[in-house]
Amino acid sequence: MLRVRSILCQSWRGFRRSACAAVEVKNEPVLGFKDGSREREELLKALQELKGKTEEIPCVVGDEHIWTKDIRYQLSPFNHSHKVARFCYADKEVLNKAIVASLAARREWDLKPIQDRAQILFKAADVISGPKRAEVLAKTMIGQGKTVVQAEIDAAAELIDFFRFNAKYAIELEQQQPLDSDGSTNTMLYRGLEGFVAAVAPFNFTAIGGNLAGTPALMGNVVLWKPSDTAMSASYAVYKILRESGLPPNIIQFVPADGPVFGDTVTASEHLAGINFTGSVPTFKRLWKQVAQNLDRYRNFPRVGGECGGKNFHFVHKSADVRSVATGTIRSAFEYSGQKCSACSRMYVPDSLWPRIKQELLDVQKQLKVGNPVEDFSTFFSAVIDDKSFARIKKWLDHAKSSPNLTVIAGGNCDGSKGYFVEPTIIETKDPQDAIMNEEIFGPVLTVYVYPEDQYKDVLKLIDSTSPYALTGAVFALDKNVVKDAAKILRNAAGNYYVNDKSTGSVVAQQPFGGSRASGTNDKPGGPHYVLRWTSPQVVKETHVPLTEWKYPYMG
Repeated sequence: MLRVRSILCQSWRGFRRSACAAVEVKNEPVLGFKDGSREREELLKALQELKGKTEEIPCVVGDEHIWTKDIRYQLSPFNHSHKVARFCYADKEVLNKAIVASLAARREWDLKPIQDRAQILFKAADVISGPKRAEVLAKTMIGQGKTVVQAEIDAAAELIDFFRFNAKYAIELEQQQPLDSDGSTNTMLYRGLEGFVAAVAPFNFTAIGGNLAGTPALMGNVVLWKPSDTAMSASYAVYKILRESGLPPNIIQFVPADGPVFGDTVTASEHLAGINFTGSVPTFKRLWKQVAQNLDRYRNFPRVGGECGGKNFHFVHKSADVRSVATGTIRSAFEYSGQKCSACSRMYVPDSLWPRIKQELLDVQKQLKVGNPVEDFSTFFSAVIDDKSFARIKKWLDHAKSSPNLTVIAGGNCDGSKGYFVEPTIIETKDPQDAIMNEEIFGPVLTVYVYPEDQYKDVLKLIDSTSPYALTGAVFALDKNVVKDAAKILRNAAGNYYVNDKSTGSVVAQQPFGGSRASGTNDKPGGPHYVLRWTSPQVVKETHVPLTEWKYPYMG
């Protein structure tokens, strides 16, 4: 819950403003949804109200709801006969209209005090925490195939934390001021970027969409938000909450669009000030190349920030706790169908522990229930997001079944007749360099390489060099010397690095998230420095003593 204690002390000297404020924020509690609990009853009611219904979602520019002829549908992953939402793609005309309207609103929004902008996010967080919690969770569950706990962690707790902590960080950033000197005062003004920010959101976290659009807006920017086609319903709910919480029109434009059309349009505008992106490497590279090609036309150098996924590892040493390894790996690899940027996809186990770890993994894998998360709350994970994802994962399963280096030891089957269901799959590889060990799958597929226990340092070097990504990774070892060795060798292999814990589950303000190499620009959303990314600071020096002499003393 939010606890805000704010004492604002403002004194002006010319353009100088000093603010003394204390803002205390705590992480939102993750509710349990136990049988008979109030939150469970409210969620069941919200799910029932959405059952079989199709939501109408327009493009929104300012206060104008716009429908184009390019109509699309969001399908429920676990029941693709259910059209969750009917929406339309913004064409170039609509996108350019959104840009013009945004730019017209930018100056007034940027001049609004940060405390006023922050209050909008504080209010939105309170609304999601309270009256709108069940609705946002239900739309995330039905539209994105999340279980109760995965929706709660994402669309409630993490989104609320993003809004509250970023608002806190923004207020605190304004208090970071340069030194004064005798006869003059110095002030840092944290302006928004001159132009507009394009926010491109993924399907797998409702919270990420809210953060990609909400944080630049918080810092005085105007934003074109392109939500994911497969997260449309929940994203629209978040957008409406922001507007209802006081966000003026034209600050965030809600513009679903075809990816290439959106990319072509925003990168062609001379007013592009930034791109805030989460998605695939090819798409991010395409946007970056377009920015580079159009660099001469821009009024500023656009800020390009992105997070692109990973090929995340669990390294196990012979000193590791076997139960902790097995339990953590099951959760990391298979929660939300492995569709987390941080999900464990490759695992390295010493031969001395493999028989025990293998048995533990197989015992749990048999108990994992895959199904409809709305009708059966005991479901561990549901269907993957859409037909494209299903087809991609099926190719990997076919590869595992046909390769002489790979052995499917659990799962390996899939069924797309009603929903896009893939079994939790565990594969053993003889070749640590097989493609399945270095390419992102984004599905419930875990591949294990068993190594001679005395060669653990070589394996650590192998982990560092195998994949182009560097997002998350975990080391399981009780031997402190091994932990130290691993930290040195894997120093650049992960942006979020875990010791004796799974590679997933970062919490806003506790583990700011992001990686480098092919995983992205490592801007660490969820941390205090992220808000600075979306500002263009200006330093103002005001001198109070007139300069009366042009000569310096040495000129005597």
